[in-house]
Amino acid sequence: MIVQRHWWNGSSTARFRRDVYIRSDGFQWDVLVQIGGTAGRYRVQECPGRGSALIVADAWRGSNEDWQELEPQAAAG
Repeated sequence: MIVQRHWWNGSSTARFRRDVYIRSDGFQWDVLVQIGGTAGRYRVQECPGRGSALIVADAWRGSNEDWQELEPQAAAG
């Protein structure tokens, strides 16, 4: 899976850090959410396409304006 989009909640403290990734291999799409940095927990939700992955990622980010979109890099998980 290749990371297509990546957002970070702006917290540099591992305990409060949240990352949301949209990933795809060209056929399958999913949203990976990391809670607590790379050593923390994560959840993956499979999506039928790019549009639904964006909806799921938006839901995870909520209305908090502190989220920043980062340059995609490899995601754990």
